[in-house]
Parts: sequence; C-alpha cells; structure tokens
Amino acid sequence: MKVTTKRGAIAALMLTGASGVYADEVSFLCYQDSNECDVIADMLPTFTDKTGHTVKLETVAYDVIRDQLENQLQTDAAPDVARVTNLGGLNQYYLDLAPYVDGATWESSYGATLPWFRKPGGDDSGIYGWMTQLTVTGPYVNVTLFEDAGVEMPGEGATWDDWATALMEVKEMTGITAGLAMDRTAHRMAGPAFSYGAKFFDDAGEPILVDAGFRDFAETFVGWHVSGLMPAEGWPAGEGTQYRNAAPLFQSGDVAMHMSGSWMINSYADNITDFDWKAVPAPCGTGGCGAMPGGAAIVAFASTDVPEAAAALIDFLAAEENAASFAASTRNITAHQGLQASGIDYADASPAVAAALSVFAANAGVAADTTPQAYTLQGYPKNFVIYGAVPDYLTKAITGEMSLDEALAAIDADVAAKIAE
Repeated sequence: MKVTTKRGAIAALMLTGASGVYADEVSFLCYQDSNECDVIADMLPTFTDKTGHTVKLETVAYDVIRDQLENQLQTDAAPDVARVTNLGGLNQYYLDLAPYVDGATWESSYGATLPWFRKPGGDDSGIYGWMTQLTVTGPYVNVTLFEDAGVEMPGEGATWDDWATALMEVKEMTGITAGLAMDRTAHRMAGPAFSYGAKFFDDAGEPILVDAGFRDFAETFVGWHVSGLMPAEGWPAGEGTQYRNAAPLFQSGDVAMHMSGSWMINSYADNITDFDWKAVPAPCGTGGCGAMPGGAAIVAFASTDVPEAAAALIDFLAAEENAASFAASTRNITAHQGLQASGIDYADASPAVAAALSVFAANAGVAADTTPQAYTLQGYPKNFVIYGAVPDYLTKAITGEMSLDEALAAIDADVAAKIAE
C-alpha cells in the first residue's frame, strides 16, 4: 500500500517521531554487484526516522533490471524507485526530482554525471537520479601466473599489443586455457577500441562506429581469438546480444587477465584465495588509454503514486554524509564531486582493494583526458543499440559465420536502422 490514511500517517509519525503529515511507502527494486543493496537497507531506518516514509526494498538479480524493468515500466507493475545502469535509455520513464530537491546542491555535488540521465539536445535540465558510484572498465591480472611464468608484467603506459605479447608468453609457459578473457559486451570492448583510435561518434554527435580505429581493433580482436590468446568459452560461446561474464575464467586461474571493471573489486577480494591479483592501468594505443566510465544509479519513475517520498529517498541517499558512508561501506568510487576532492576513508579495505580502487579511479581520469568519447557513449540515450549489435556480429566474425568486412558492414547497418526507428 503506497499511501496511508491521514490517521495511519499520524500514527506512524507518532511511532517514528518524524516530521510531516503523511507517511508513504516507497517500492524499491535493487540489484547489487556486491553488497550495495545490503548497505542501503541498513540506511533505511534512519530515512524512516527522518521522514516517516517506509521503503519496501526488493533485491533482485541484475538480469531482472536489464531484461524486465522496462517492460514493468510500461505496465502498472513498475516500482517507484530502482537501481539501474541504462541511464539515458530509460529517460522517458524518469521522475524529475528538481521540484523536490535543492538543485544547487545537486549541481555542485553531481553536476558531472547529471547529463547522463537527460534527453539529448541540451534543453533538458532535469535532475533524474543519483549515481550510487562511478565504475570504470579496466583489466585485472593474475600476478602469480606472471611470476610462475617468469614473464615481466608491462607497466603503466603499456599498449594492448604489449600486453597481448606478455599474456601469450604466460599462456605458453604455464599451459593455462587463455591469456586474456573479456566480458561479452560492447561496453567492455569499447575501452580497447578507443585505445586503437575508434571515435564511435562524428563531430555532430552521431554514431559512426566503424571508422578506421574501430576496424583496426576489430581485426586485432578477432585475431586474438584465432591465435588462442582469448578463450573459446568467452565471446564465441555466446549468441546474439547474450552477456557472458568472464569472471569465472579468471577466478579459476584459467586466464591471466580479465578485462572487466571496478565493480569486481569486492568480489575478487572476497573470493580469490589461490593466487595474488591486482588491477592494472588501462592499456594504451594510438587513440589514448581507453576506459568506459559508468555505474549504477538510483532513479524514481514518473508513474509513482508517491513522488515526494520517492524523491526524498534519493535525496537522502545522495546527501554527502550518506554518500561517503555508502562509498566506504561498498568500497566503490564515489560520484560526489566534493568527496572526490576530499577523499573517501576506506579504513576497512585491504591493501589490495585500496590499491585497485586507486587504479580504477586513475583510469577514469585518464579516459576523460585521452578518450572523451567514452563519456559521450555513456550518456548517449541509444547506446543500448550499439551494445546489442557489436557482440552479435563480432562473434560471427570470430566463429567464421561472417567475414570481418561483412560483420562490420552489418554492425553499421544494424545500428543505423535501429537508431532510425
């Protein structure tokens, strides 16, 4: 029940001591990479004490958010609030928080990421959500395998070609399945593609995708599979837009590098016990040192019956003190610009986790300087079209179902047609 009677609200306020007249229940659909929803759940009693509002938190798997949420938003089954990653793509469903929050505070604290939620064109100044954390793509390396193989690990500023050579040496010396595994999604391959010079967009902001840099990396990427540097259990084992997480291959010690992102830090810290690992700087190339920024956000939807309560919840979580607590407890990179300057105290983090957080934070800064198209792609409201087409056709080129030229032509045609729709 989302709206209480006045008598019920007064009773609730008498119990909580909160200010206000009415108390509403906010339904919140949440997914977590590690413990994010658990941390939020611990914060909710304070929110209820302050406002009288209650929250019905439901923690679900990420595929529910990715594959089912938009369908729910088109029916009366939609939650009031959700934790999402398709920021621009869901814009049409968002509740504008601006009438309910202090816009100046939000702009000073989160101005760099607010455009990711907005409609393109520059006319939209709404406030639509709180970035629970910044994420950035980049590689993890099995340090123990490099030591066992006697192979020197490339340093900061090394290229993808340098890493490919070193990883192949580790593979040959240790007999592991493959040198490099990458999650099967265009989001992960975008960073390396940027490093090879792929722009993804023209000067007018329209997607071009297959330019010389994209073609160069696509050819290299297919070659990595042909040579055995990358495993058959990765991209070739998927079909269409299917996502495949390469973490199990890395965690088992079967590959020496996992191209993933900062969201895996906590999982690896908790679950890898058989070898030493670390995050390394994003490899570089002629186009820069590419990495994809992103992250998850909490948004409210215009279909909610309790907009003030939903906005109050997000405003509460985004407040500086709570944002700092969330970042420290979840061991994530904060999106709060003031906290980025002052720093987060990761007092409970292990040295490996603290070091990895620093590496990924640096990756985000280097990408902003050298491959700004990464931030354009993150905020592009139709980026899901790109994310869908690339793995489908590149996999067909890897498996030999299509030639690389045919696959690249199909990517351009498919993206153009779907964007036109």
